[in-house]
Amino acid sequence: MNTLSYKTISANKETAQKEWIVVDAQGEVLGRLASQIAHLIRGKHKTNFTPHVDCGDNVIVINADKVRLTGAKMTDKVYVRHTGYPGGQRFASPRLLLEKHPERIIEHAVKGMLPKNRLGRRLYTNLYVYAGNQHPHEAQQPTAVKFNI
Repeated sequence: MNTLSYKTISANKETAQKEWIVVDAQGEVLGRLASQIAHLIRGKHKTNFTPHVDCGDNVIVINADKVRLTGAKMTDKVYVRHTGYPGGQRFASPRLLLEKHPERIIEHAVKGMLPKNRLGRRLYTNLYVYAGNQHPHEAQQPTAVKFNI
């Protein structure tokens, strides 16, 4: 048996084949959608997945303002942030965030599902979220993906 034919292929920055994918968030449940998007951004669906390399795809999310939350999360869930000043803790509900900045809900959910290190911060830059159904990435010829969740 020739053992040289069984070499494991490890992707690197030059050999990673990154694609552009469009995901429509209209009517999708936030957490389920975010986990599928994080899966695509990480590149875990590819055969040459390498854990320490950015080999995932660029994901464009449209209709972020039409995402769905189950149960009473629209009013009961709380997003906490801090301004950096004493007493600067601020709270926001998903309803308030959807009115002001609808793309931040999906960005926050996906970011929480990526690794908490410099690779995760690099992977997060492959996410593009838009509130409406238009996006400025037509030149990249993205393919549309529909999740069966």
